[in-house]
Amino acid sequence: MVRTLREWLHALAAVLATFLTMLCTAALGLAAAGATALPAGAFPRVVLATVVAALGGTVTLDGHAGDLAGSRGDLTVMPLSVALAGALVLAAAFRRHAPGTHPGAYAARILVLWLPALLTVSLTAHHTFTVPLGEGTLGDLGEILGLSPEIGFTTDVPVTVLLGLVWAAGVLALTALASRALPLPRPLVAARPVAYAMVGLLLVCFAVGAVIGLVVAATRGHPARTLAVLLLGLPNVVWPVFTLGLGARWDGRVDGPFGLPMPRLLDEVLRTPEVSTLDLGALARHDGRVWWLVVVDAVLVLSAGYAAALRSPARLPLWRHAVRTGLALAVTVLAVCAVCRISAHYGLSLIGVGDLGGGLSGVLFLRPRVWPAVGLALAWGLAGGLLGGLAARRVRPSVGGRGRRAPFLPHGGGKGS
Repeated sequence: MVRTLREWLHALAAVLATFLTMLCTAALGLAAAGATALPAGAFPRVVLATVVAALGGTVTLDGHAGDLAGSRGDLTVMPLSVALAGALVLAAAFRRHAPGTHPGAYAARILVLWLPALLTVSLTAHHTFTVPLGEGTLGDLGEILGLSPEIGFTTDVPVTVLLGLVWAAGVLALTALASRALPLPRPLVAARPVAYAMVGLLLVCFAVGAVIGLVVAATRGHPARTLAVLLLGLPNVVWPVFTLGLGARWDGRVDGPFGLPMPRLLDEVLRTPEVSTLDLGALARHDGRVWWLVVVDAVLVLSAGYAAALRSPARLPLWRHAVRTGLALAVTVLAVCAVCRISAHYGLSLIGVGDLGGGLSGVLFLRPRVWPAVGLALAWGLAGGLLGGLAARRVRPSVGGRGRRAPFLPHGGGKGS
Protein backbone atom coordinates (compact mmCIF):
# COMPACT_ATOMS: atom_id res chain seq x y z
CA MET A 1 0.00 0.00 0.00
CA VAL A 2 2.77 2.41 0.95
CA ARG A 3 4.70 1.55 -2.21
CA THR A 4 1.64 2.12 -4.38
CA LEU A 5 1.01 5.49 -2.75
CA ARG A 6 4.65 6.44 -3.32
CA GLU A 7 4.37 5.53 -7.01
CA TRP A 8 1.25 7.67 -7.37
CA LEU A 9 3.06 10.58 -5.70
CA HIS A 10 5.99 10.16 -8.09
CA ALA A 11 3.57 10.22 -11.03
CA LEU A 12 1.86 13.33 -9.65
CA ALA A 13 5.24 15.04 -9.21
CA ALA A 14 6.13 14.19 -12.83
CA VAL A 15 2.88 15.68 -14.13
CA LEU A 16 3.13 18.85 -12.04
CA ALA A 17 6.80 19.36 -12.92
CA THR A 18 6.03 18.98 -16.62
CA PHE A 19 3.20 21.51 -16.62
CA LEU A 20 5.13 23.95 -14.42
CA THR A 21 8.11 23.77 -16.78
CA MET A 22 5.91 24.43 -19.80
CA LEU A 23 4.10 27.31 -18.12
CA CYS A 24 7.36 28.97 -17.05
CA THR A 25 8.94 28.52 -20.49
CA ALA A 26 5.86 29.93 -22.22
CA ALA A 27 5.63 32.87 -19.80
CA LEU A 28 9.28 33.82 -20.24
CA GLY A 29 9.09 33.50 -24.02
CA LEU A 30 5.89 35.53 -24.30
CA ALA A 31 7.29 38.20 -21.97
CA ALA A 32 10.36 38.47 -24.20
CA ALA A 33 8.05 38.81 -27.20
CA GLY A 34 6.20 41.70 -25.53
CA ALA A 35 2.98 39.88 -24.65
CA THR A 36 2.91 41.43 -21.16
CA ALA A 37 1.58 44.59 -22.85
CA LEU A 38 -1.59 42.84 -23.98
CA PRO A 39 -4.68 44.64 -22.68
CA ALA A 40 -7.25 43.54 -20.12
CA GLY A 41 -4.99 41.17 -18.22
CA ALA A 42 -4.73 38.76 -21.14
CA PHE A 43 -1.16 37.63 -20.47
CA PRO A 44 -1.86 34.72 -18.05
CA ARG A 45 -4.54 33.31 -20.34
CA VAL A 46 -2.25 33.65 -23.36
CA VAL A 47 0.36 31.66 -21.44
CA LEU A 48 -2.20 28.90 -20.86
CA ALA A 49 -3.22 28.97 -24.54
CA THR A 50 0.44 28.66 -25.53
CA VAL A 51 0.78 25.53 -23.39
CA VAL A 52 -2.39 24.13 -24.97
CA ALA A 53 -0.93 24.75 -28.44
CA ALA A 54 2.38 23.18 -27.39
CA LEU A 55 0.52 20.01 -26.44
CA GLY A 56 -1.05 19.86 -29.89
CA GLY A 57 -4.38 21.35 -28.79
CA THR A 58 -6.58 23.64 -30.84
CA VAL A 59 -6.79 27.37 -30.11
CA THR A 60 -9.58 29.15 -32.00
CA LEU A 61 -9.58 32.92 -32.63
CA ASP A 62 -12.79 34.87 -33.10
CA GLY A 63 -14.12 38.34 -32.52
CA HIS A 64 -16.33 41.20 -33.63
CA ALA A 65 -16.08 44.93 -34.22
CA GLY A 66 -19.50 46.38 -33.61
CA ASP A 67 -22.63 46.15 -35.74
CA LEU A 68 -21.02 47.00 -39.08
CA ALA A 69 -17.69 45.27 -38.84
CA GLY A 70 -16.29 41.89 -37.97
CA SER A 71 -12.93 40.44 -37.11
CA ARG A 72 -11.74 36.96 -37.87
CA GLY A 73 -8.59 34.99 -37.46
CA ASP A 74 -7.02 31.61 -37.24
CA LEU A 75 -3.79 30.37 -35.73
CA THR A 76 -2.12 26.99 -36.08
CA VAL A 77 1.32 26.77 -34.57
CA MET A 78 2.93 24.43 -32.06
CA PRO A 79 5.44 26.31 -29.85
CA LEU A 80 8.02 23.54 -29.89
CA SER A 81 10.43 25.05 -27.35
CA VAL A 82 7.62 24.84 -24.81
CA ALA A 83 6.71 21.33 -25.93
CA LEU A 84 10.34 20.17 -25.86
CA ALA A 85 10.91 21.57 -22.37
CA GLY A 86 7.91 19.66 -21.06
CA ALA A 87 8.85 16.50 -22.94
CA LEU A 88 12.37 16.49 -21.48
CA VAL A 89 11.06 16.87 -17.93
CA LEU A 90 8.42 14.15 -18.39
CA ALA A 91 10.95 11.81 -20.03
CA ALA A 92 13.50 12.38 -17.25
CA ALA A 93 10.91 11.63 -14.56
CA PHE A 94 9.76 8.50 -16.40
CA ARG A 95 13.31 7.21 -16.87
CA ARG A 96 14.16 7.87 -13.23
CA HIS A 97 11.22 6.11 -11.58
CA ALA A 98 9.98 3.56 -14.14
CA PRO A 99 12.85 1.04 -13.68
CA GLY A 100 11.91 0.64 -9.99
CA THR A 101 8.34 -0.36 -10.81
CA HIS A 102 6.39 -1.76 -13.73
CA PRO A 103 6.95 0.82 -16.52
CA GLY A 104 3.52 0.25 -18.05
CA ALA A 105 1.76 0.79 -14.71
CA TYR A 106 3.81 3.89 -14.00
CA ALA A 107 3.00 5.30 -17.45
CA ALA A 108 -0.70 4.59 -16.85
CA ARG A 109 -0.59 6.50 -13.55
CA ILE A 110 1.00 9.47 -15.29
CA LEU A 111 -1.69 9.48 -17.98
CA VAL A 112 -4.49 9.19 -15.40
CA LEU A 113 -3.14 12.23 -13.53
CA TRP A 114 -2.37 14.01 -16.79
CA LEU A 115 -6.07 14.14 -17.69
CA PRO A 116 -7.31 16.49 -14.91
CA ALA A 117 -4.28 18.75 -15.32
CA LEU A 118 -4.94 18.95 -19.06
CA LEU A 119 -8.62 19.66 -18.49
CA THR A 120 -7.80 22.47 -16.06
CA VAL A 121 -5.47 24.20 -18.50
CA SER A 122 -7.84 23.73 -21.44
CA LEU A 123 -10.90 25.09 -19.63
CA THR A 124 -9.09 28.22 -18.42
CA ALA A 125 -7.26 29.09 -21.66
CA HIS A 126 -9.74 31.62 -23.04
CA HIS A 127 -9.93 35.41 -23.11
CA THR A 128 -11.35 38.35 -25.06
CA PHE A 129 -9.73 41.77 -25.38
CA THR A 130 -10.12 44.90 -27.47
CA VAL A 131 -7.78 45.61 -30.40
CA PRO A 132 -6.91 49.34 -30.56
CA LEU A 133 -7.47 50.94 -33.97
CA GLY A 134 -4.73 53.49 -33.41
CA GLU A 135 -4.58 56.93 -34.96
CA GLY A 136 -5.10 58.12 -38.53
CA THR A 137 -7.84 57.34 -41.02
CA LEU A 138 -8.67 53.93 -39.62
CA GLY A 139 -8.95 55.30 -36.08
CA ASP A 140 -11.18 58.15 -37.26
CA LEU A 141 -13.38 55.71 -39.19
CA GLY A 142 -13.68 53.53 -36.12
CA GLU A 143 -14.72 56.50 -33.97
CA ILE A 144 -17.36 57.64 -36.49
CA LEU A 145 -18.86 54.19 -36.98
CA GLY A 146 -18.47 53.06 -33.40
CA LEU A 147 -16.10 50.24 -34.30
CA SER A 148 -14.56 48.49 -31.33
CA PRO A 149 -12.74 45.41 -32.61
CA GLU A 150 -12.48 42.57 -30.15
CA ILE A 151 -10.52 39.40 -30.57
CA GLY A 152 -10.81 36.39 -28.36
CA PHE A 153 -9.44 32.91 -28.18
CA THR A 154 -10.87 29.68 -26.87
CA THR A 155 -9.76 26.08 -26.89
CA ASP A 156 -11.55 23.11 -28.35
CA VAL A 157 -11.56 21.15 -25.09
CA PRO A 158 -12.37 17.63 -26.41
CA VAL A 159 -9.79 17.86 -29.20
CA THR A 160 -7.22 19.37 -26.84
CA VAL A 161 -7.72 16.63 -24.25
CA LEU A 162 -7.44 13.90 -26.89
CA LEU A 163 -4.32 15.35 -28.52
CA GLY A 164 -2.79 16.21 -25.14
CA LEU A 165 -3.14 12.61 -24.02
CA VAL A 166 -1.64 11.43 -27.31
CA TRP A 167 1.25 13.87 -26.76
CA ALA A 168 1.99 12.53 -23.28
CA ALA A 169 1.65 8.91 -24.38
CA GLY A 170 3.96 9.59 -27.32
CA VAL A 171 6.63 11.12 -25.08
CA LEU A 172 6.49 8.12 -22.73
CA ALA A 173 6.60 5.64 -25.62
CA LEU A 174 9.54 7.40 -27.28
CA THR A 175 11.38 7.52 -23.95
CA ALA A 176 10.93 3.77 -23.51
CA LEU A 177 12.00 3.16 -27.12
CA ALA A 178 15.18 5.24 -26.90
CA SER A 179 16.28 4.38 -23.36
CA ARG A 180 18.25 1.22 -22.58
CA ALA A 181 17.09 1.38 -18.95
CA LEU A 182 13.50 0.39 -19.79
CA PRO A 183 12.28 -3.00 -21.08
CA LEU A 184 10.67 -3.30 -24.49
CA PRO A 185 8.67 -5.99 -26.28
CA ARG A 186 11.06 -8.09 -28.35
CA PRO A 187 9.83 -6.88 -31.78
CA LEU A 188 10.62 -3.27 -30.82
CA VAL A 189 14.14 -3.86 -29.53
CA ALA A 190 15.57 -3.66 -33.06
CA ALA A 191 14.36 -0.06 -33.39
CA ARG A 192 16.04 1.13 -30.18
CA PRO A 193 19.49 2.09 -31.61
CA VAL A 194 18.12 4.21 -34.46
CA ALA A 195 15.45 5.77 -32.20
CA TYR A 196 18.18 6.80 -29.78
CA ALA A 197 20.22 8.24 -32.67
CA MET A 198 17.32 10.25 -34.11
CA VAL A 199 16.37 11.72 -30.73
CA GLY A 200 20.01 12.66 -30.27
CA LEU A 201 20.13 14.26 -33.73
CA LEU A 202 17.12 16.49 -33.01
CA LEU A 203 18.49 17.50 -29.61
CA VAL A 204 21.88 18.36 -31.11
CA CYS A 205 20.13 20.55 -33.70
CA PHE A 206 18.33 22.30 -30.86
CA ALA A 207 21.54 22.73 -28.84
CA VAL A 208 23.45 24.18 -31.81
CA GLY A 209 20.59 26.58 -32.51
CA ALA A 210 20.47 27.62 -28.86
CA VAL A 211 24.21 28.40 -28.81
CA ILE A 212 23.94 30.43 -32.01
CA GLY A 213 20.90 32.25 -30.64
CA LEU A 214 22.63 33.17 -27.40
CA VAL A 215 25.66 34.46 -29.30
CA VAL A 216 23.40 36.54 -31.55
CA ALA A 217 21.51 37.90 -28.54
CA ALA A 218 24.77 38.91 -26.87
CA THR A 219 26.51 40.45 -29.90
CA ARG A 220 23.99 41.74 -32.44
CA GLY A 221 21.28 43.43 -30.44
CA HIS A 222 17.58 42.64 -30.19
CA PRO A 223 18.15 40.24 -27.26
CA ALA A 224 14.46 40.15 -26.31
CA ARG A 225 13.39 39.05 -29.79
CA THR A 226 16.11 36.41 -29.92
CA LEU A 227 15.18 35.09 -26.49
CA ALA A 228 11.55 34.89 -27.62
CA VAL A 229 12.65 32.65 -30.50
CA LEU A 230 14.70 30.47 -28.13
CA LEU A 231 11.95 30.09 -25.53
CA LEU A 232 8.95 29.72 -27.82
CA GLY A 233 9.90 28.33 -31.18
CA LEU A 234 13.56 27.42 -31.60
CA PRO A 235 12.77 23.87 -32.86
CA ASN A 236 10.22 25.47 -35.22
CA VAL A 237 13.25 27.12 -36.85
CA VAL A 238 16.17 24.69 -36.48
CA TRP A 239 14.35 21.47 -37.38
CA PRO A 240 12.97 22.83 -40.70
CA VAL A 241 16.42 24.34 -41.35
CA PHE A 242 17.87 20.84 -40.87
CA THR A 243 15.51 19.55 -43.57
CA LEU A 244 16.58 22.41 -45.84
CA GLY A 245 20.16 21.17 -45.52
CA LEU A 246 18.94 17.80 -46.79
CA GLY A 247 17.50 19.53 -49.87
CA ALA A 248 13.87 19.86 -48.74
CA ARG A 249 11.65 22.78 -49.73
CA TRP A 250 9.05 24.70 -47.75
CA ASP A 251 6.45 27.15 -49.08
CA GLY A 252 5.54 30.20 -47.05
CA ARG A 253 4.64 33.85 -46.81
CA VAL A 254 4.76 36.59 -44.19
CA ASP A 255 2.64 39.71 -44.47
CA GLY A 256 1.48 42.11 -41.78
CA PRO A 257 2.37 42.87 -38.17
CA PHE A 258 2.47 39.36 -36.75
CA GLY A 259 4.44 39.06 -33.54
CA LEU A 260 5.53 35.48 -34.18
CA PRO A 261 9.29 35.72 -33.75
CA MET A 262 11.56 34.39 -36.48
CA PRO A 263 15.13 35.06 -37.61
CA ARG A 264 15.63 38.06 -39.89
CA LEU A 265 16.87 35.95 -42.82
CA LEU A 266 13.72 33.81 -42.90
CA ASP A 267 11.54 36.90 -42.58
CA GLU A 268 13.28 38.51 -45.56
CA VAL A 269 12.79 35.46 -47.77
CA LEU A 270 9.14 34.96 -46.81
CA ARG A 271 7.94 38.59 -46.67
CA THR A 272 6.89 38.84 -50.32
CA PRO A 273 3.63 39.69 -52.15
CA GLU A 274 3.24 36.10 -53.31
CA VAL A 275 4.01 32.66 -51.88
CA SER A 276 7.77 32.08 -51.60
CA THR A 277 9.73 28.86 -51.87
CA LEU A 278 12.11 28.41 -48.97
CA ASP A 279 15.15 26.32 -49.88
CA LEU A 280 18.93 26.61 -49.81
CA GLY A 281 19.00 28.53 -53.07
CA ALA A 282 16.54 31.17 -51.86
CA LEU A 283 18.41 31.57 -48.57
CA ALA A 284 21.79 31.73 -50.34
CA ARG A 285 20.65 34.74 -52.37
CA HIS A 286 20.51 36.62 -49.06
CA ASP A 287 23.42 34.94 -47.27
CA GLY A 288 25.82 32.57 -49.03
CA ARG A 289 26.93 31.00 -45.76
CA VAL A 290 23.79 28.86 -45.68
CA TRP A 291 25.53 26.33 -47.97
CA TRP A 292 27.39 25.22 -44.86
CA LEU A 293 24.10 23.63 -43.82
CA VAL A 294 24.86 20.78 -46.22
CA VAL A 295 28.14 20.10 -44.42
CA VAL A 296 26.50 20.36 -40.99
CA ASP A 297 23.72 17.98 -42.02
CA ALA A 298 26.25 15.51 -43.41
CA VAL A 299 28.11 15.50 -40.09
CA LEU A 300 24.87 15.10 -38.12
CA VAL A 301 23.51 12.24 -40.23
CA LEU A 302 26.86 10.44 -40.28
CA SER A 303 27.14 10.84 -36.50
CA ALA A 304 23.63 9.46 -36.06
CA GLY A 305 24.47 6.45 -38.22
CA TYR A 306 27.68 5.90 -36.26
CA ALA A 307 25.96 6.16 -32.86
CA ALA A 308 23.21 3.76 -33.95
CA ALA A 309 25.80 1.29 -35.27
CA LEU A 310 27.64 1.22 -31.95
CA ARG A 311 24.37 0.33 -30.19
CA SER A 312 23.24 -2.24 -32.74
CA PRO A 313 23.73 -6.02 -32.50
CA ALA A 314 27.21 -7.14 -33.52
CA ARG A 315 25.96 -9.47 -36.27
CA LEU A 316 23.70 -6.93 -37.94
CA PRO A 317 24.67 -6.63 -41.65
CA LEU A 318 25.68 -3.18 -42.82
CA TRP A 319 22.95 -3.03 -45.45
CA ARG A 320 20.29 -3.70 -42.82
CA HIS A 321 21.71 -1.04 -40.53
CA ALA A 322 21.68 1.41 -43.46
CA VAL A 323 18.02 0.59 -44.21
CA ARG A 324 17.04 1.07 -40.56
CA THR A 325 18.86 4.40 -40.39
CA GLY A 326 17.26 5.56 -43.63
CA LEU A 327 13.77 4.64 -42.48
CA ALA A 328 14.35 6.25 -39.09
CA LEU A 329 15.52 9.52 -40.65
CA ALA A 330 12.57 9.47 -43.05
CA VAL A 331 10.15 9.06 -40.13
CA THR A 332 11.97 11.82 -38.24
CA VAL A 333 11.67 14.26 -41.14
CA LEU A 334 8.01 13.31 -41.58
CA ALA A 335 7.44 14.16 -37.91
CA VAL A 336 9.27 17.49 -38.34
CA CYS A 337 7.06 18.32 -41.33
CA ALA A 338 3.96 17.51 -39.27
CA VAL A 339 4.76 19.56 -36.16
CA CYS A 340 6.58 22.55 -37.70
CA ARG A 341 3.75 23.83 -39.91
CA ILE A 342 2.64 27.40 -39.19
CA SER A 343 -0.55 29.09 -40.30
CA ALA A 344 -1.92 32.40 -39.04
CA HIS A 345 -4.34 35.02 -40.34
CA TYR A 346 -6.16 37.97 -38.86
CA GLY A 347 -8.35 40.53 -40.59
CA LEU A 348 -10.90 43.27 -39.88
CA SER A 349 -13.71 43.67 -42.42
CA LEU A 350 -16.30 46.43 -42.87
CA ILE A 351 -19.80 45.50 -44.08
CA GLY A 352 -18.35 42.16 -45.14
CA VAL A 353 -15.78 43.70 -47.52
CA GLY A 354 -12.18 42.53 -47.30
CA ASP A 355 -9.49 43.35 -44.76
CA LEU A 356 -9.29 47.00 -43.83
CA GLY A 357 -5.53 46.84 -43.39
CA GLY A 358 -4.08 49.69 -41.38
CA GLY A 359 -1.73 47.27 -39.63
CA LEU A 360 -4.65 45.19 -38.40
CA SER A 361 -4.49 42.37 -40.92
CA GLY A 362 -1.86 39.90 -41.91
CA VAL A 363 -1.03 36.39 -42.93
CA LEU A 364 1.77 34.01 -42.09
CA PHE A 365 2.18 30.41 -43.13
CA LEU A 366 4.94 27.88 -43.60
CA ARG A 367 4.24 24.43 -44.98
CA PRO A 368 6.60 21.71 -46.24
CA ARG A 369 6.67 19.72 -49.44
CA VAL A 370 6.38 16.57 -47.43
CA TRP A 371 7.05 13.58 -49.65
CA PRO A 372 10.08 14.98 -51.50
CA ALA A 373 11.54 15.81 -48.07
CA VAL A 374 10.86 12.29 -46.80
CA GLY A 375 12.45 10.77 -49.92
CA LEU A 376 15.57 12.90 -49.51
CA ALA A 377 15.77 11.93 -45.83
CA LEU A 378 15.58 8.26 -46.77
CA ALA A 379 18.49 8.66 -49.19
CA TRP A 380 20.58 10.61 -46.68
CA GLY A 381 19.81 8.06 -43.97
CA LEU A 382 20.85 5.15 -46.16
CA ALA A 383 24.18 6.84 -46.89
CA GLY A 384 24.68 7.94 -43.30
CA GLY A 385 23.85 4.47 -41.98
CA LEU A 386 26.25 2.79 -44.39
CA LEU A 387 29.14 5.18 -43.76
CA GLY A 388 28.43 5.34 -40.03
CA GLY A 389 28.43 1.55 -39.82
CA LEU A 390 31.74 1.38 -41.69
CA ALA A 391 33.24 3.96 -39.33
CA ALA A 392 31.97 2.04 -36.30
CA ARG A 393 33.71 -1.11 -37.56
CA ARG A 394 37.05 0.58 -37.01
CA VAL A 395 36.15 1.23 -33.38
CA ARG A 396 34.36 -2.07 -32.82
CA PRO A 397 35.36 -4.52 -35.56
CA SER A 398 32.40 -6.77 -34.84
CA VAL A 399 29.86 -4.16 -35.95
CA GLY A 400 28.32 -5.55 -39.13
CA GLY A 401 30.45 -8.67 -38.85
CA ARG A 402 30.24 -11.95 -36.95
CA GLY A 403 31.72 -11.01 -33.61
CA ARG A 404 30.12 -11.23 -30.22
CA ARG A 405 26.92 -9.42 -29.35
CA ALA A 406 27.28 -5.80 -28.19
CA PRO A 407 27.67 -5.97 -24.41
CA PHE A 408 25.56 -2.90 -23.70
CA LEU A 409 22.39 -4.17 -25.37
CA PRO A 410 19.57 -5.43 -23.15
CA HIS A 411 19.08 -9.15 -22.96
CA GLY A 412 17.43 -10.47 -26.08
CA GLY A 413 18.44 -7.46 -28.19
CA GLY A 414 20.70 -9.28 -30.62
CA LYS A 415 19.03 -12.38 -31.97
CA GLY A 416 16.45 -11.67 -34.59
CA SER A 417 17.19 -7.95 -34.63
